[in-house]
Amino acid sequence: MENRILVIDDDQELCSLLTEYLAGEGFEVAAVHNGSEGAELGSRGDHALVVLDVMLPGLNGFEVLRRIRAASTVPVVMLTARGEEVDRIVGLELGADDYLPKPFNPRELVARIRAIQRRQAVSQKGETTPGTALCVGDLTLDPGRRTVLQGERVVELTSLEFSLLELLLAQAGQVISREELCSQALGRPLNSFDRSIDVHISSLRRKLGPVGDGSERIKSVRGVGYIYLRPTGTV
Repeated sequence: MENRILVIDDDQELCSLLTEYLAGEGFEVAAVHNGSEGAELGSRGDHALVVLDVMLPGLNGFEVLRRIRAASTVPVVMLTARGEEVDRIVGLELGADDYLPKPFNPRELVARIRAIQRRQAVSQKGETTPGTALCVGDLTLDPGRRTVLQGERVVELTSLEFSLLELLLAQAGQVISREELCSQALGRPLNSFDRSIDVHISSLRRKLGPVGDGSERIKSVRGVGYIYLRPTGTV
């Protein structure tokens, strides 16, 4: 299943192009052209990754993503119209792992897919390799079990959110640049206009909430990156 890709796009010519190109890269591709069928197939867990267009007739890409996320954590790369930043942000907030603006070079799509595969390989290795838990304040992140506890509450995170939080906690109290976060978490260089990291950090903040005294956990350092603040009195 690791090389099975599902493409959901009503542009049949593009689907044929992607099917041929991805096959040459060693992937097995299934393509569907409507949202309802795409949501059903994408939720089954039969594919390693889903490529999903935002602009679909009837059931649009956002609703398809909602339905897939309700049943599966399969990685999703969304295809958005060039210049439509709001589509990218909404897609990421709904749980997309990455996005590509149309038109795009198929080589770039392959690069995104490979980056996600590398991240998953690290995650799966971590599931069987004991690691030292990271404890900062009320958070405990266990790299081996891929779990996050806030006190006794389990925090449900996507694979990418987990990777970002692990980076931040491992260097708590230190500023980490957006370039480093993008390189290590997304597996690709940061583009000048890319807001993926910012949206995922925003999702992390929402899921974790403030610390007990109401102060923020993850602080933005303008023009640089982010820092996970250590609780007062800790080293």
